[in-house]
Amino acid sequence: MDTKTPTLFQTNFSARSCPARQALDLITDKWTPLVISLLHDGPKRYTQLKRQIGGITQKMLTQTLRKMEEEGLATRTVYPTAPPSVEYALTPLGETLCEPIDELLRWTRTYGLQMQSIRERIEEMHNETMPPAQP
Repeated sequence: MDTKTPTLFQTNFSARSCPARQALDLITDKWTPLVISLLHDGPKRYTQLKRQIGGITQKMLTQTLRKMEEEGLATRTVYPTAPPSVEYALTPLGETLCEPIDELLRWTRTYGLQMQSIRERIEEMHNETMPPAQP
């Protein structure tokens, strides 16, 4: 697939069948951006990814990697060792996501603390306005 000259098409993000919406759903899920960010540095074994992504379950990592493979964003290579070793890497299409995801992660590093502070203030205000629990 030629990733150098993308084809723009009419989008209707409200339609579930819209290819742009399907792509957006995948790349904005909870785990895909983190996996792409880690694979940006080069191929990784499944166990490396699992260890580096805090809080991801084995099931969710497997589903995320499988979906990325099905959508052409990642490759899966099995090495004939005992036990078999599996390695994942980004495809050229997957690599096109590295820059936008890096920018998104840079934004979170810049504004994440500010958002946490706002969230905490709102929680405090909410707790102050809540009537005491009845026994």
